[in-house]
Amino acid sequence: MAAVRPADRTLARQTAIGVSLAAAIVVAWLTIHIVGIFFWHWSLGTVPVAIVAILVQTWLSTGLFIVAHDSMHGALAPRYPRLNRAIGTTCLALYACLSYAALLPRHHLHHESTGRAGDPDFHGGDPSLVGWFTQFFRTYYSHGQIVRITLVALVYTLLLGAPLGNIVVFWALPAVGAVAQLFVFGTWLPHRDRAEPFADSHRAHSIKIGPTLSLLTCFHFGGYHHEHHLSPGTPWWGLPARRRATVEKVAGRQLARDRT
Repeated sequence: MAAVRPADRTLARQTAIGVSLAAAIVVAWLTIHIVGIFFWHWSLGTVPVAIVAILVQTWLSTGLFIVAHDSMHGALAPRYPRLNRAIGTTCLALYACLSYAALLPRHHLHHESTGRAGDPDFHGGDPSLVGWFTQFFRTYYSHGQIVRITLVALVYTLLLGAPLGNIVVFWALPAVGAVAQLFVFGTWLPHRDRAEPFADSHRAHSIKIGPTLSLLTCFHFGGYHHEHHLSPGTPWWGLPARRRATVEKVAGRQLARDRT
């Protein structure tokens, strides 16, 4: 029997953790989505709970996109391209009826031409928050997405009897909030010019926030964005360890130089 190589064990572990975390995010998102849209009863007492649910659902919606993003890089389930695509397609559809096939080539263009002509995520000449977001929205908006969202909403209201207000509160609002999180912490802050120059041709900064805040804002794609561009195959949950390993490696080299 052939021995299992360490690299194979590492990829198997990455797949197991990635798929498990993706399943947890999807199940949690679906729970709030279904309960909120179809079973929620409004009263003064449920309003505070609804606010918490919206905030959590916004974060989970961001997580759906990040899982799909890992799928695009093959980082969710290495060596299983069909599984990567299936999970990524599902997550984007749940989040906002987005097309995985349409987003995949655009995101790889972002990595090939980061911060330059040809980068679909770049501001296109207006680096202000509003101007950049407008360009970002125009790039990723599609009439097809709106049609798909409308059809789902019609099925929910006309066939399944869901109140339209609940659809807005528990699906639309979290989706819009997630767009804000993804743009501000995953695009604008990491890729904007600032006093500190970019470290390399990746033209990406890592926001100086702690790991907990990094997780809460954008599943580590703010606090560890430069690490992501250095290693696109590292999943979101592995980015902090990636930085630690890099820091330890640099420190080890410095110590070796000091001893010589």
